[in-house]
Amino acid sequence: MPAHDVLIIGAGLAGQRAALAAATSGSSVAIMSKVHPVRSHSVAAAGGINAAINVADDWRSHAYDTVKGSDFLGDQDAIEIMCSEAPGEVMHLEHIGVTFHRNEKGELDLRAFGGASMNRTAYVADITGQAILHVLYEQLMKNHERVERYEEWFVTSLLQDDSGRCCGVIARDVRTGRMEVFAAKNVILACGGAGQTYRPTTNALIVTGDGIAQAYRVGAPLMDMEMVQYHPTTLVENGLLITEGARGEGAVLLNSEGERFMEKYAPNKMELASRDVVSRAEQTEILEGRGVGAHGEGIYLDITKVPRKRTLEALREIVNIGKDFAGVDITREPIMIRPGQHYIMGGVKTDVNGATPIEGLYAAGEVACVSVHGGNRLGANSLLDTLIFGRRAGEHAAARSSSMAMPTPPEAQLRDDAAKIDSIIARDRSGRRVSEIKDELGDTMNKYVAVYRDEQGLDKAHEVVRRLKDEAQSAYIDDRGTVFNQDVLGAIELGYMLDCAEAIVVAALERKESRGAQFRTDYPERNDDEWLKHIDITVGTDGPQVSYSPVTITQWQPEERKY
Repeated sequence: MPAHDVLIIGAGLAGQRAALAAATSGSSVAIMSKVHPVRSHSVAAAGGINAAINVADDWRSHAYDTVKGSDFLGDQDAIEIMCSEAPGEVMHLEHIGVTFHRNEKGELDLRAFGGASMNRTAYVADITGQAILHVLYEQLMKNHERVERYEEWFVTSLLQDDSGRCCGVIARDVRTGRMEVFAAKNVILACGGAGQTYRPTTNALIVTGDGIAQAYRVGAPLMDMEMVQYHPTTLVENGLLITEGARGEGAVLLNSEGERFMEKYAPNKMELASRDVVSRAEQTEILEGRGVGAHGEGIYLDITKVPRKRTLEALREIVNIGKDFAGVDITREPIMIRPGQHYIMGGVKTDVNGATPIEGLYAAGEVACVSVHGGNRLGANSLLDTLIFGRRAGEHAAARSSSMAMPTPPEAQLRDDAAKIDSIIARDRSGRRVSEIKDELGDTMNKYVAVYRDEQGLDKAHEVVRRLKDEAQSAYIDDRGTVFNQDVLGAIELGYMLDCAEAIVVAALERKESRGAQFRTDYPERNDDEWLKHIDITVGTDGPQVSYSPVTITQWQPEERKY
């Protein structure tokens, strides 16, 4: 039985940063991922990473912008930690080899991003996530004697001992189908969000809420799950992301009348208002008949306002995306975009060290909710979140492991998980396909739990999700083999997505106000008197159970949020 002081599930930025931090502390570390690490979804992060590096900037300004962006639902103690530690983390990345863009003076260049009071986004063209991910993976390989890598292993369950402490995982080797128990003094979940719960989404196919659902099933609370971010600029055709960096460089949004309509919604920040504000503005234009395209369901993003040389230098990836997926040369003509599901602000509830209420279980990155993003995440704060709290989780888990013996996890769960997989493979074709259920789930969430919501639609979504959970119990697959059987993994992932979807819908129904990404047309105002609090979701015998926890306020009292 493999055994490690710190076992990290997920090899994106949060996971790799946690692994390096734990290894530096001297722990026995392993990192496990269901895909090769450089194919983790962090590779898709485009625009940059925020930090108050400019001598004219201050981390307190960054923190205030983040608190305001969160619509005052973010926990300010956690936000202060993230923003105060940001400059040091970016400098660390630069020193280990991340080739951030520099200006003509040779200094780190900083671009504008939404909701920020000044330019503070360091970037590598529009492939920042990819650049950081590859450098961290180089560091993992450099430290291969201290960090063991289990690449293409799929976790099926978290393990707990008799006292409820997390003591390891059950995982399946994707290449062979072999199941194994992994013992661990501490487990860090770093396996991303749940974007595939929606259709379309900017998220990769692997982003299926695995860690959120696994933690939820063993009793960990989820927090802020109703807060689902729609990015303002995704391709109408397929939901692919067009980075916020385009608007940071000067691109503008236009409706069918050629109007730069953000003047009506955010006269001060225009296209660089917070993402929830811009997405609602676009959706309003579309719903009121000023959308573009054959069916009027898009908005024009005009990047021709940016000098062509600058576009080819700083936005080269979306130049290729425009040509390959929309047939548009963005340096010469506008491209059609619309709001699309992008990010889960909620997740597994943790403290500022990534620890969950379940002893021995940590979470960091999009799988976690610290809550530094509250009701709305600012662009370029996600990479920062993964790195700061990935590092803190790795350090804390390593310190905890130094004073305890290796646990002996129960092996009965291995037999149960193996039997469950065998039963999935053996199902006859009387049910529905896994892909059909997934598509219906995604369409339902995008229709009823999107930019605008109301009680009638949320009730309908809840009804559909509960029906789909029943249908998933008999959903069939085609692949009966063991080698790279992605069919059976897809059936398990479907269960994870349905758990996440139910938590999102229940929390959205519960929050009877509009705040951040949660805009209830039947409750259109923010209500601090009743709803300045987190909604926590825990598993119950009859479904999700709702409770509340306070928002931590340190320096900034809630105020009207304008851009």
